[in-house]
Amino acid sequence: QVQLVESGGGLVQAGGSLRLFCAVSGRTVSSYGMGWFRQLPGKEREFVAAISWSGGTTYYADSVKGRFTISRDKSMKMVYLQMNSLKPDDTAVYYCAAQRNYVPAAAWHYWGQGTQVTVSS
Repeated sequence: QVQLVESGGGLVQAGGSLRLFCAVSGRTVSSYGMGWFRQLPGKEREFVAAISWSGGTTYYADSVKGRFTISRDKSMKMVYLQMNSLKPDDTAVYYCAAQRNYVPAAAWHYWGQGTQVTVSS
């Protein structure tokens, strides 16, 4: 079982930056993939970014490419999402997620509780 706890959300003006944190605990292995998703008001949850746990391979949604960066620390206990040049359309609840094998388009097995990001215009 894997537990994920997000933090770092908040209110920021358009053009600003925020960094989200995902604390990872429980049993993980080097095949795991880690990712961030978001759910905009009234819409379905959507993929934002993913990173392979061991190799550092990353993958991004087109909507955030060049503005967001996903990373993880060497202890494999923390995953980050650096968000720059934020837009009001980025306003959403952001979720950390984990999957047992790094295949971003496949199922994700573990989810955090989410953290709210609000971007004002």
